[in-house]
Amino acid sequence: MSAEPPVRLFVAPVTPLQQNCTVVWCTKTHKAAVIDPGGDIEPVLAEIKRRGLTVEKIWVTHGHADHAGGTQSLREATGAPVEGPHRDDQFWIDQIPDNAKRWGIYDAQSFVPDRWLENGDTVTLGDTEWQVIHCPGHTPGHVVFYHAPSQFAQVGDVLFKGSIGRTDFPRGNHADLINAITTRLWPLGDVRFVPGHGGMSSFAEERRSNPFVADSVIANSAPNSSGFG
Repeated sequence: MSAEPPVRLFVAPVTPLQQNCTVVWCTKTHKAAVIDPGGDIEPVLAEIKRRGLTVEKIWVTHGHADHAGGTQSLREATGAPVEGPHRDDQFWIDQIPDNAKRWGIYDAQSFVPDRWLENGDTVTLGDTEWQVIHCPGHTPGHVVFYHAPSQFAQVGDVLFKGSIGRTDFPRGNHADLINAITTRLWPLGDVRFVPGHGGMSSFAEERRSNPFVADSVIANSAPNSSGFG
């Protein structure tokens, strides 16, 4: 009989943009982190309660409204501290209320994290420890949350199944994004990941087939356009 994995998760698409709000939890303590609570907080909390979990942390990959618009509401509802993103996304967080309305997201609020995150930081959840990887390009302060024992990451809008994040927003940078993916994510190995939108994939699969960052594409200079988020 196999042992219980240290971490489990469920994904709840939220907001009109169907952003992946990811709830991860420590199976030993049943303490949960809500990653990127963009909105629709009530049904997410209802599912957390149904599973017998307690929200211990709120983690934010970046400051776009569809990922962070419900953060303040969730903090008020649970008392959990907010960790992330990197402080370079403060200007995006400040714009959340106005930007959210453009995407049909209402009651979104700006906030100040309890802890800004830097590349190489660690965050804890129950008895588990996660690595923080700063991956600028989609936004300047984007971070990824990585649990090495599970070979799992929540990558926000850095990388998708078959695509990468957009870099045409203010302070986006295509070269920075490609560099972050290839120098900070690929060395982690065959990691399964949940992206900010769409289905799960793995770094190994994207290195094989992604039209923007596959090994064969990078070797021949990647195309200078990008996809989602």
